[in-house]
Amino acid sequence: MNEIIKPQACNFIIFGIKGDLSKRKLLPALYYLEKKKNIHNDTNIIGISRSKCNIKDNINIIKKSLLNFLEEKINNEVWLKFSARFKFYNLDVYNNNNFIKLKKINLKNKNIIYYFATPPSTFSYICEGLGKNKMNTKNTRIIIEKPLGENLKSYNYINKILLKYFKETQIYRIDHYLGKEIILNLLALRFSNILFFSNWNNNIIDSVQITIFEQIGIEGRTEYFNKTGQTRDMVQNHLLQILTIIAMAPPSNLNSNNISIEKIKILRSLRRIDYKNINENTVLGQYTSGVINNNNVPSYLEEICINNKSNTETFVVIKANIDNWQWFGVPFYLRTGKRIKKKIAEIVIYFKNLPFNLFNKFNKKLLQNKIIIRLYPNEGIEIKIFNKLSGLNNNYKLRSTKLNFNFYEKKNIHKCNAYELLILEAMLGNQSLFVSGNEIKESWKWIDLIINSWKKKKIKPIIYKSGTWGPKESDILIQKDGRKWNK
Repeated sequence: MNEIIKPQACNFIIFGIKGDLSKRKLLPALYYLEKKKNIHNDTNIIGISRSKCNIKDNINIIKKSLLNFLEEKINNEVWLKFSARFKFYNLDVYNNNNFIKLKKINLKNKNIIYYFATPPSTFSYICEGLGKNKMNTKNTRIIIEKPLGENLKSYNYINKILLKYFKETQIYRIDHYLGKEIILNLLALRFSNILFFSNWNNNIIDSVQITIFEQIGIEGRTEYFNKTGQTRDMVQNHLLQILTIIAMAPPSNLNSNNISIEKIKILRSLRRIDYKNINENTVLGQYTSGVINNNNVPSYLEEICINNKSNTETFVVIKANIDNWQWFGVPFYLRTGKRIKKKIAEIVIYFKNLPFNLFNKFNKKLLQNKIIIRLYPNEGIEIKIFNKLSGLNNNYKLRSTKLNFNFYEKKNIHKCNAYELLILEAMLGNQSLFVSGNEIKESWKWIDLIINSWKKKKIKPIIYKSGTWGPKESDILIQKDGRKWNK
């Protein structure tokens, strides 16, 4: 049974209440927190949008969003309590004077959380509006969504504005992968089990694969994605955050600052990938038309409705190396793409082969032990080891055995959404599951060099058919190292 954690009362103010992010993620997450009684009775949810609507129409929009995106039927008792929390204001964030409307809300003795569920281009205007109207007091927090810039320069500009009006301790930068139960358990797996704690280094581990594959295309995000690409959209934040959690040294405690310090050390230790070694360490791809789940799907160029060529990548592989004592010589293969055969999100830790095969008379070759950490599907952890086949003879014929830990074995159990946990942590004032400004800065430094090297060498994405595993060149990259992708 879930423990009831109830933060202090707050005003939870969402800029962009009618946007796609709010409808798909925030409102369902807040509903589930309500259902689990994790929200203080005196907490208000205040929706901000540019369009004018009466309260009844706004409440209907909220309910319609829940009907579309909840994983269960709406509970009437929960809905009555949840819907009663809402207040709505139409506000043009580009006009500082409009923020006076928000200031009139009774904020006495309450924490205030501003959620920027709007494009980054609005962040400076929201911060300025709050700051000039003195609504950025010490009891306020802000939650901001990616993309945080297109490169280091644009990120620094955004971050400078944020820090002009808010302290670092007030800024909660979301990467929803950090709220996934399996990622949280990765820390527990590493730092609470002596079996792994003592063997998590280049003496024992051979290589690491981090894969996030999607069957979907760009889903209407034409302007954003064609400008951004898969590397900025997925690698710069999600895959690099996962990499740092796998590779970081143990922090002195679970304080957010100490965790961030160890993650930054890893980002700063990433080996430089530039125009000299870009071809050996990266592969780009772009999907063409194909078949997924027996349905014909269009090419990327058809989806963005242009006839000319686009060099935007929808698939990328990067071979990363960490140059420190713990990880030197262990490649981290980062792989992500759209319109792939199956939706998969996993981390695979391969262990080195034993130096001597005691059972070579019966087993010419022993496969590598490995840990598979599944984010999707069937969230859980698999550990692959060897044991002897049962029988009456004395032969030591071995077989691979899978130890499987599935987080959600029981049917009809609600899987805690990452946004539920992250919103609750923000209400509690805990930043340990959020990304620090310096982490993003270091990740952009590394990614910028790669992207600029592609441009300098005029490297274009390789066409791959939708419904496949991506371009064959991605297989060649890892095969050159004597390895292969986990299937």
